[in-house]
Amino acid sequence: MVHFADSLTFSGRKVVAAWASLPFPAFPGSSLPDILSAHQQDVPWKLLLCPWREQKVSCCFAQSVVLRGVCKERPSSSLGQQPRTPLHGCESPEEMLQHYLYTHFPGSFSTAHVLQQPCSTAPPFPQFFSPLLTRQGFLQDPALGHSSAGPNRDVQSIPVLAALQASPVLHKLLSGLWQDLRARNVRRWSSFFTAGVEQDDFQQALEELKTLAQCYKTGFGGDDSEDEADSD
Repeated sequence: MVHFADSLTFSGRKVVAAWASLPFPAFPGSSLPDILSAHQQDVPWKLLLCPWREQKVSCCFAQSVVLRGVCKERPSSSLGQQPRTPLHGCESPEEMLQHYLYTHFPGSFSTAHVLQQPCSTAPPFPQFFSPLLTRQGFLQDPALGHSSAGPNRDVQSIPVLAALQASPVLHKLLSGLWQDLRARNVRRWSSFFTAGVEQDDFQQALEELKTLAQCYKTGFGGDDSEDEADSD
C-alpha cells in the first residue's frame, strides 16, 4: 500500500485520501454508461473517515479508481446509430470510467480499473444495508414499497467503487492536524518524552507537517486562514 500511495504522490506530497461508494448506486440491468451519466453533477463516492460533514472535490492531482461488480458488457446499439453520450461511445468499461474521471478531474493523472466480480458480503461482513437493496446489492425502486424498516440481512454481494486520491482536500485535514498539535503543551505530557521523543524532534516534525500541508494547497479558495504564522 505504501508503494501504491507513492505512485500517486509527487511534488513533496506523501499522503492520499481514501474514497468509497459502498454500495455503488446502480439499478439491476443498468449499463455502466447509464449509471455514470446519472452522476454528472457529483461523483458518487465520499471521503472515508472525514472529520467534516461533507467534502466535495472538484480537482485532484492524481488518483486510482477501481469499480467492481457492475455489468461489463457494452450496451448494444443499432448499426450506424450515434451514441447518446460520449460515455456510450466508449469501447470498454475501463475507457468509460477513464472518460468519466477525465470529465470531472481534467488534467489529473488518473488510472481506472473495472472488475466484474462484486464484493462478497457473506458473514462476518456486517449486515447494515438498506431494505432498498437487492440480494446482489443493487438499488430497488422505492415506489415498490418495503415492509421492513430495519437493516437488510439478505445482501450477499455488492458493487463497490473505491479510490485513492491525492487532492487539495488533504490541505485542510493536514493543516487542522498541525494546528491541533501546535496548540498542545507537550511539556505537560511527561510520558510523551519518557518514550524517547525530544522537544526539538517534536518541533521539527511539526514544521514538516506544516510543509506537507502546503503541498496540497492549490491557491484557489479561502483556506488562507488556516495557515496563520506560528507566533510561538
